[in-house]
Amino acid sequence: MNQLAKFCKDLKKNIKIKVKDPKKPVSYWSEKDVLKGKIVDTFVIIFRTKGCSWALHSGCSMCGYFNDSMFENVSDEDIFTQFEKSMEGYSDQKFVKIFTSGSFLDDKEISSYIRNKILSKLYKTAEKVSVESRPEYITDKKLYEIKKISKEKIFEIGIGLETANDEIREKYLNKGFSYNDYFKATKLLKKYNFKLKTYVLIKPPFLTEKESIDEAIKTVEKIKDITDIVSFNPTNVQRNTLVEFLWKRKEYRPPYLFSVVEILKESKKIAKNKRIKCDISGGGSIRGPHNCKNCDRKYLNAIADFSLNQDIKIFEELNCECKEKWLDLLDIEHLSFGSIIDI
Repeated sequence: MNQLAKFCKDLKKNIKIKVKDPKKPVSYWSEKDVLKGKIVDTFVIIFRTKGCSWALHSGCSMCGYFNDSMFENVSDEDIFTQFEKSMEGYSDQKFVKIFTSGSFLDDKEISSYIRNKILSKLYKTAEKVSVESRPEYITDKKLYEIKKISKEKIFEIGIGLETANDEIREKYLNKGFSYNDYFKATKLLKKYNFKLKTYVLIKPPFLTEKESIDEAIKTVEKIKDITDIVSFNPTNVQRNTLVEFLWKRKEYRPPYLFSVVEILKESKKIAKNKRIKCDISGGGSIRGPHNCKNCDRKYLNAIADFSLNQDIKIFEELNCECKEKWLDLLDIEHLSFGSIIDI
């Protein structure tokens, strides 16, 4: 285990596990997303599982979703009880997203029996189901089983590639897989005509603001012909992570919303007909992507609008006095070590 992996693992040693109910999901709600080119109501479920197997081994440097996990096995019966509880809020939405804070295709989190049972129930009404998985769990056998259930309906898997740069993914993010692992998984998805959503991280730790912008755009250039959707995740400071460790020591700042907008505009030009979206957690807060309190809400609203409508013109009217500070930062931050914080 390298030093970064060991550090990410050691950060979890002193976590105080809150008592959680294995029969209740983390959350469920309805939101807007796009299905077959139309904006529709979408149902979202977050299951409470044992947790991401990689997070339990060491974990990614920016991911704190393990904080919602049980850290112990959750029975098939409890997982399905969570599903039934979630479905109390279901209103026959045609698009359903499933999250587990890990991998839906990891049998240690969700058994094949329960996974297929849940999908069979959902596809009675839903036209599209979207899940997430690390590439090592995407196997021919599992996809074959899912294809028998989904038939001609849409099944989508989101993979957290984060960056096409193997060095950054290994040495800064501790993702535990290579670009080639991702690429092999994408070929399996195409074999079954499943859709691919690729998550790209904005501003990994140890990169400057400008380096982060350049890296995100380079990644889109490399994956534009592979993925169906590019979903940007600007880093937010989550508990018990390396990013939080740096942030508390004033050695990390979440990305500016100006940077997010720049990446979205350039990525749309590069990927053209591919859908580009950005889901922001903690936007406008000191732990999340932000500019200043005077313009944060305008920028967050514009980013959400773009994610649904794909029109970069939404960004044309945006401006704020604090943009000069961001432009200055892009010019001088390379003279420092890593990220310059708010002063």
